[in-house]
Amino acid sequence: MTSISAQTRMGAVTLDVADLDLVTRFYTDGVGLSVVAEQPGGLRSLGRDGTVLMNLRHSPALKHAGTSEAGLFHTAILFDDRAFLAASVVNVAQLFPGAFTGSSDHLVSEAFYFNDPEGNGVELYWDRPRDAWRISDGEIQMDTLYLDPNQFIQNHATESSMAGHGTGNVEVGHVHLSVGNIPAAQEFYVHHLGFDQTFEWNKAAVFVSAGGYHHHLAMNIWRSNGAGVRQPTLGLGLLEIDLPTADDLGTTLERLRDNGHALRETGSAVEVDDPWGNVVRIALAP
Repeated sequence: MTSISAQTRMGAVTLDVADLDLVTRFYTDGVGLSVVAEQPGGLRSLGRDGTVLMNLRHSPALKHAGTSEAGLFHTAILFDDRAFLAASVVNVAQLFPGAFTGSSDHLVSEAFYFNDPEGNGVELYWDRPRDAWRISDGEIQMDTLYLDPNQFIQNHATESSMAGHGTGNVEVGHVHLSVGNIPAAQEFYVHHLGFDQTFEWNKAAVFVSAGGYHHHLAMNIWRSNGAGVRQPTLGLGLLEIDLPTADDLGTTLERLRDNGHALRETGSAVEVDDPWGNVVRIALAP
């Protein structure tokens, strides 16, 4: 099987939200994104420097999903600078008390976890250089070690980064999903979409990537084991995967068709449902 292009990256994540203004404040005033565009009907796009990282779709008629259902585990925003990461951690914690859910050293990265005002998981993280990652038996080694958030802030937050909150380079580094079972996730995301598996955690979580990254996508059953197809709810609306060339896009779509997936064309992109009804939009990188 030919792997998906090594230049594949995660695109924007779309969330269906009930309180558009409150959730917007979390990601702008807290995380440090900006409103990039707004469309009639309640679609607000957030990002940096004109690049959309997140779409908030006002959907007040929808209800919250149950805690054991499939869907979003977290959207992970990657910072290229520890100082700006520390500034965002401080701002979210101060502006949204109670949002912080934990922090971890994953060997490849340092990560801080929050829930936005509607319970959508958010990870803010920084990657260690690739030459510091450990590989064993063909898998990138990751772990969950204690990371003191206060010590991290003391070590890395600066007057400059606090004053410059909302600047610096960020991107959607990865998206982590709650799914119903791991073998089906491996079948879809590895064998059908073409990502490479980089790590499997106790048969309860699997991590996949393109181009040797530690993971662009992760799927776990920690709270959703046995979950079936999602019903329309608040939370994850869709996730986007950006491919570098039209040939790469064609190869990926052909592989999905060959494996029996129904594809939906939406303008310049194509959408497909994973086994739990999570909508995956596949598009050319902007």
